[in-house]
Amino acid sequence: MDQVSDTTTTTAPVDASVPATATGVLTVDLGAIVANWRKLENKGVPAECAAVVKADAYGCGTEPVVRALAAAGCKTFFVATADEARAARAATRSAAIYVLGGCFQNGGDTFAELNCQPVIGDLNELAEWDVFCRRSGWTGGAAIHIDTGMNRLGLTLQDAQGLVPRIRAGDHGITLVMSHLACADTPQHPLNARQLLAFREIAQQFTGVPASLANSSGCFLGSEFQFDLLRPGAALYGVNPTPEADNPMRPVVDVKTRIIQVRDVERGDTVGYGGTWTARRPTRLAIVASGYADGYFRAAGGSDGTRSAEAVVAGQRCPIAGRVSMDLIALDITDLPDNAARRGHMATLIGDGITVDELGHHFGTIGYEVLTSLGRRYARVHKGGAT
Repeated sequence: MDQVSDTTTTTAPVDASVPATATGVLTVDLGAIVANWRKLENKGVPAECAAVVKADAYGCGTEPVVRALAAAGCKTFFVATADEARAARAATRSAAIYVLGGCFQNGGDTFAELNCQPVIGDLNELAEWDVFCRRSGWTGGAAIHIDTGMNRLGLTLQDAQGLVPRIRAGDHGITLVMSHLACADTPQHPLNARQLLAFREIAQQFTGVPASLANSSGCFLGSEFQFDLLRPGAALYGVNPTPEADNPMRPVVDVKTRIIQVRDVERGDTVGYGGTWTARRPTRLAIVASGYADGYFRAAGGSDGTRSAEAVVAGQRCPIAGRVSMDLIALDITDLPDNAARRGHMATLIGDGITVDELGHHFGTIGYEVLTSLGRRYARVHKGGAT
């Protein structure tokens, strides 16, 4: 097997706007995100369907995602921090934006400036917010987060009960009451029913305040979980919200990386750090320009006796040979036809049938972490939008 260095063709198309120096391309299908949102919106009727766009819209880009969803009719967005709210507000003037991390002391001015609402989960935080509203005259409101079993953020049920007289008195400044499901991706888990019962009982006492419980997987637990507002996040970006069944969502992200060298190794040669992978035959390798610095976890590498993750080269799945390095991955392309893979061609890390959930399995994690870990070295391309 001879080394090949021809750079005249590519096996995977690259957007013309991508710099020739880019080592990889991350393409986000905004049309697929919109289609996923519409699927969930239809599933939740008559409930409103919001969109969670925290963590840079799960790595897909806050501003383009918010613009696309707002154009499609999404009226409510959730982020984690005030800085994320600023990015979301740059993409929509009119939508409601809730900050899941709440408001720190002396942070109220930023919420007023951005016209966004904190999600308050602590009585001290609520007291600080009330002081800000009285002093500033701000009337934009806030959400109340009630803990029904996650034991993370949120008022206790007893604390929430103490707010009921405030709700009944009117002019309470509460625009949403919400809780968060801990086990929605496991439909038969008994905690789902306990959380639903607890939330329904307290939400009914927040008369006239919209209620929200269902996250991505919660949207599929049944209409009783949907209340007034759905809050899907990962499902919008193609992560399977029903892991016990086929994925009902469209894939969103495609990641391609350049082959920077094709080389041959002899039978018995080892590949990569630690010499953990040994060629069992004369082997052809494609070295691609991605690694764990790009969010492709080291755990996905191959070693003798273990099955690695795969990439698609020239339409065929090829396993990783050896450990994933910071900037490089070796792929075993021996079974490809001669000259099918060349320097400058692209290998697909996500897409062409390789899902973020599949990679999450190889990484020892979940699709959420795969998406939010994708590195900044990829050239980012957004395509599509509202249709």
